[in-house]
Amino acid sequence: MDEMKEYCGVVGIYLSGSDNAASKLAYYGLQSLQHRGQESAGIAVSDGSHIEHFKNMGLVSEVFNRENLSSLKGHIAIGHTLYSTSGKATIENAQPFVSRSKLGTIAVAHNGSLVNTEPMREFLEETGSSFTSTSDSEVIIKLIAKNYKKGLERAITDTIQLIKGSFALCVMTEEKLIGVRDPNGIRPLCLGKVQNGWMLASESCAIDAVGGDFVRDVDPGEIIIINEDGVLSFKFGEKTSKKVCVFEYVYFARPDSIMDNIGVLEARMKMGEVLARESPVEADVVVGVPDSGLGAAMGYARASGIPYAMGIVKNKYIGRTFIAPTQEAREQLVFVKLNALKSDVCGKRVIIIDDSIVRGTTSRRLIRLLRKAGAKEVHFRISSPPVKFPCYLGIDTPERAGLISANHDIEEIRKEIGADSLAFISMDGMIEALLSCLKVPSPEEDSENEGENKWNEQQPPCGFCQGCFIGEYPMPMVGELGKRESE
Repeated sequence: MDEMKEYCGVVGIYLSGSDNAASKLAYYGLQSLQHRGQESAGIAVSDGSHIEHFKNMGLVSEVFNRENLSSLKGHIAIGHTLYSTSGKATIENAQPFVSRSKLGTIAVAHNGSLVNTEPMREFLEETGSSFTSTSDSEVIIKLIAKNYKKGLERAITDTIQLIKGSFALCVMTEEKLIGVRDPNGIRPLCLGKVQNGWMLASESCAIDAVGGDFVRDVDPGEIIIINEDGVLSFKFGEKTSKKVCVFEYVYFARPDSIMDNIGVLEARMKMGEVLARESPVEADVVVGVPDSGLGAAMGYARASGIPYAMGIVKNKYIGRTFIAPTQEAREQLVFVKLNALKSDVCGKRVIIIDDSIVRGTTSRRLIRLLRKAGAKEVHFRISSPPVKFPCYLGIDTPERAGLISANHDIEEIRKEIGADSLAFISMDGMIEALLSCLKVPSPEEDSENEGENKWNEQQPPCGFCQGCFIGEYPMPMVGELGKRESE
């Protein structure tokens, strides 16, 4: 995988009574979501009457320490870890955003990307709002604050009917925690039960990290309000089809997470099995690219009967502050980050499994690593279809000119990266793999969640956003991003 990164991760904590440990649970939740963003981190907390927050640039463990965490006392908290693509990585763009007015204080943490940011920003500026960041997330909190006099629920509902794009939101007032997921469910958000309260998170692994119990995914188009009375749920807007970002399963999510009733590791292994069926090749070992290629490699090995080997070792201690001054130097970092195990690959025909090819740079250097370690043949297999289009809904991808599959056919890519053979999973094969892992809760399981007051409307079957593969998105692209794509 090269040059493709997720926007961010969000958490929300609501604890009952006088429990002031919400910020600590948010901290541990953010630690488990660090893979979703490494540029900034922040936590806002409420003690019931006042909201304080702290945020800074860096990893979660770099931003927070015992001293500043202990100063964030309260029973409600939201947290955010950022990878910036909408705007630069600066402290001004770090989240959560906090808005204070005579009506009260609101804090917002947002995962996703809006496609109508520019018209919304212009509308707000014309009506007196000013902005301190280039983040589209600030547009969201400004819209909520503008409508706050109508009441919180109405302000949020009005806001999310104005914005277009992908969003999973954790919103906090002095007394409430609110979770919102966009009508297509493009970005993930789930609900969990923790000791003495409730939790919202981008992934279920964050709930596990604090000793909580995963309850369910927040449905597309659902608003969850958590306060001293418990959990209330209702939906907003018209019913739309579910279009979960397929790359959550391919690459972004942690393998121990469950999203929309699909286990991430199980899905990756199944993709590997389908890939082995679709694109077999004679070889001696199967190797996965750490970390997101490992599940597909295990599945490929299991289905093909070819032994699985570690093959490549990842250095997990390359600091994010290791900044190379040139593109050439940055490309060399793959040799620092990854290394081949000679004992696994020397003199052997190797199948290497990765989740995607974006620019092709990393793929080419991985093959060089394996050949240098003595691999006799290197066959490249990819557990997603060719990435041919940019994503405007929460993933950092290059423009089409930078996507190798948008400008070259498979044989040309094979020659470019130096593989003996190259194959991608088919679109039908990838969807087949995902749906084969879909587990629909039984009525009995649903009834166990009676404390949430979940709205009862039947949700549509699980579907997936495939925009980066086929150029068709869940909604019309508007604003500057849409203009660029249509030109």
